[in-house]
Amino acid sequence: MMLNANEIAVLRELATKYTALAAHPSQEKTRQLWYALNRRDMKKPMVLINQMPWRELSCPELVCKVEDRYWRRVENWLRQSIYKMEHLPVDMVLTPYILLSRPIGGCSVRDYGLIYEVKRIGCSQEFTDVLQTEEDLEKIHKSTVTWDRAREEEIKQTAHMLFDGICEFRMKGANLHCGIWDFVSFAKSVTNCYLDLYDRPEFMHAIMRRLTDCILDTIDQLNAIKGFDIASTLTHCSHNFTDELPIGMDEATSDQAWAMGMAQLFTSVSPDITEEFEIPYLQEIYAKFGAVYYGCCERLDDRLELIEKLPNVRKVSCSPWSNRERFAERLSKKYIMSNKPSPALLATDTFDEQLVREDLRRTMDAAKRYDVPLEMILKDISTVRNDPARLWRWAEIAAEETANF
Repeated sequence: MMLNANEIAVLRELATKYTALAAHPSQEKTRQLWYALNRRDMKKPMVLINQMPWRELSCPELVCKVEDRYWRRVENWLRQSIYKMEHLPVDMVLTPYILLSRPIGGCSVRDYGLIYEVKRIGCSQEFTDVLQTEEDLEKIHKSTVTWDRAREEEIKQTAHMLFDGICEFRMKGANLHCGIWDFVSFAKSVTNCYLDLYDRPEFMHAIMRRLTDCILDTIDQLNAIKGFDIASTLTHCSHNFTDELPIGMDEATSDQAWAMGMAQLFTSVSPDITEEFEIPYLQEIYAKFGAVYYGCCERLDDRLELIEKLPNVRKVSCSPWSNRERFAERLSKKYIMSNKPSPALLATDTFDEQLVREDLRRTMDAAKRYDVPLEMILKDISTVRNDPARLWRWAEIAAEETANF
């Protein structure tokens, strides 16, 4: 893992800048606001921005200079974190240490044998059905979790050389994506999933059974080595500060960690399908975790009572496809409403600040009316029409509106 003198200087300079931002007194105040929200004692709605169109935000401070693949990812994380804190912080909290990925493998869906066949059509993708027959089920198999300890020791030695005297670092373990239907839709295509849910329900149950068993086995293996991540403070783009679970440790088991899951293609199926093909499998998986963030872009306001059947859920996603008033009215008081403001407001011909304010106010009014703890996570931002100032202004407006809550 060779870094030249210039690359070392670059990483040390970025670490110094990052550490200064993380140590600012305002960070502790914001951290405590997140703790309050996550114990369902909200002081104000909390706001974050994530999953940004970085290709449209090109500027000198985002240009990476390190060649080594591993340390280039660290450099990119530092640069993006600094950029966000300087231009669109809203309620972002930086970890008071550098996060380094632990070399743990065997935890992804590809390790379960699902190799997707994808044809790109412009910016879109067309997926080929690779799970068509009973024989194809044999492609799905359990994986072996690996932890390259020699590689980790190399990483740590380099980290000490880079960061000693500037800041601490932590090793970040595994975060499991438990959105099984996302995996299945990539393997079969969304259209074929819908057809087989109707025509071959037993076959779809067989797929879910095998993938659930794979994930449960992976959880057991990671628990045996305490390989879960609780060093980072984000779960599905939301800060996970909580009094109920530890934060900041290098090693952890699943009952100390957060998980996330979703069934995005189920926006276009009935709640009965969700109850039959999603809930029983996730009940087994979520029972293993300390806390869960459920949902993403799918509509959930018409099936929130089903989410209550899932153990350990703390936050539920209210996407632009959910009716936010109905969502707030029906959401159990034990959950946090994790609203997703529409990123489409950043993609219009002319950026309409008043429309952004009205959108935020509508969500906050619904949360206030039904006494629901609220966070708003702007994400899945495909474009800002090459105008980064739109993001900066959205952040300023959100900060103003939530401060007045």
